Amino acid sequence: MKMVDKSLTTQLLKHGNLKQNLSVARLVERILDRKEGVLTSTGAVTATTGKYTGRSPKDKFIVKDEITESTVDWGSVNQPIDEASFDKLYHKVIDYLMDKEEVYQFKGYAGADKKYRLPIQVFNEFAWHNLFARQLFITPTEEELKNHEAEFSVISAPNFKADPEIDGTNSETFIIISFKKRIVLIGGTEYAGEIKKSIFSVMNYVLPQQDVLSMHCSANVGQEGDVALFFGLSGTGKTTLSADPYRRLIGDDEHGWSPNGVFNIEGGCYAKCVNLSEEKEPQIFNAIRFGSVLENVVIDKETSEPDYDDTSLTENTRAAYPVDNIDNIVTPSVAGHPNTIIFLTADASGTLPPISKLTKEQAMYHFLSGYTSKLAGTERGVTEPEATFSACFGSPFLPLAPAKYADMLGQKIDQYDSNVFLVNTGWTGGSYGVGSRMKLSYTRAMIHAALEGELNNIETTADEIFGLQIPVHVAGVPDEVLIPKNTWEDKAAYEQSAKELAMKFHQNFEKFENVSEAIKAAGPAYKN
Repeated sequence: MKMVDKSLTTQLLKHGNLKQNLSVARLVERILDRKEGVLTSTGAVTATTGKYTGRSPKDKFIVKDEITESTVDWGSVNQPIDEASFDKLYHKVIDYLMDKEEVYQFKGYAGADKKYRLPIQVFNEFAWHNLFARQLFITPTEEELKNHEAEFSVISAPNFKADPEIDGTNSETFIIISFKKRIVLIGGTEYAGEIKKSIFSVMNYVLPQQDVLSMHCSANVGQEGDVALFFGLSGTGKTTLSADPYRRLIGDDEHGWSPNGVFNIEGGCYAKCVNLSEEKEPQIFNAIRFGSVLENVVIDKETSEPDYDDTSLTENTRAAYPVDNIDNIVTPSVAGHPNTIIFLTADASGTLPPISKLTKEQAMYHFLSGYTSKLAGTERGVTEPEATFSACFGSPFLPLAPAKYADMLGQKIDQYDSNVFLVNTGWTGGSYGVGSRMKLSYTRAMIHAALEGELNNIETTADEIFGLQIPVHVAGVPDEVLIPKNTWEDKAAYEQSAKELAMKFHQNFEKFENVSEAIKAAGPAYKN
């Protein structure tokens, strides 16, 4: 990949308003001086993002040109926009930034494996966004910075708002990727997560071309060097469950699986912190200190203490911090091939088993299905959990067809004999509003048993509706919790809810035409 055009850096430097690679301390100073955020009692800064407190998937576009026309999986996820519209909007944003007193630039990398890393640069209108980028991506050493040549740029101007009738967007907000120009253009939203996820989308396009599977998952490694992957959409527990005091963290959200093993795409963590407590999640709680960035977290006006239980701004409160704020990490963030793969789902119907062991065909079926419930706040307009199917547990960030990523995963499962489990971190004893969320202690016990190999050769029972093999006993978990039907008072209501979910699986899977009959048959046993 060629180097991006240096003209923007040159223009901003000539204008005298570009602040390059400021230290954490200097960025915190600028945030406070500019009143973009306030300092909390933990030393972290907290900022609010206005009316957009989650991603805006309907405002995301990819420029359709000779490079992307035949490679991108066009549709509602990957919406096309023409080159002329992108170019006009790009120049408007640049003119807008040129009028600002300060613009912040961060140079760094995406990808901890030096063989596959992508040199990037991020330009920000806000100092707190630049601190976010510095903490979420990989910061170069002084020596690396001297020779750093960016191959992709992110340009973020939150206060610049598009005119849909003139600019070809769907609203005032836009997130546009041009693979030809190697630029991500963001405007109209202050939600910092767009910066992080746009580069993930870029990596999901470029890594498979290098025989590397890009994955929306967290990863950690045990004392014996055994590697585990945790797939799942936002809110399913990737960050929480991978932060294990007995295992070293590789990363909490985005990874590549190369012929050499697994590597973290990022240099930081972006954890949901609703109801965060030191008792339940000590590693994350204690990672939030000076240099960290809190989003939409309400703080006490007198003590400046964060109130993680206050969701008055949004349930999608977030904390961004460098991965080395976690004590027990892998440095650098690379490891071997996965022994265990866990698919996490937050099932709002309360009918999926809390854990089940998957066959190879079931693994492919559930990976392509990517079932979960969108949780409140992770996207605009989502106020309570709703069932969704997101291919490969990361459909919003996949420029290529899901089958490409699924085929790569299937080959790697075969090659490295990985064990795969489906874990429901959602509801038990009833659906959302009736039942309760699965206890974190139970989920941790089940995952511990899976990682230790305790579930490889034990007695299981078949779920009649979903066709999944459920362990009869797991240490630390009441036996009745393992069988969803046993936790429901109204058995008829359970059957109806489970059958409805099974039919949603079948209906969703109809779009995957070019998969084997064995994979199609690995879905729910109930077929109406």
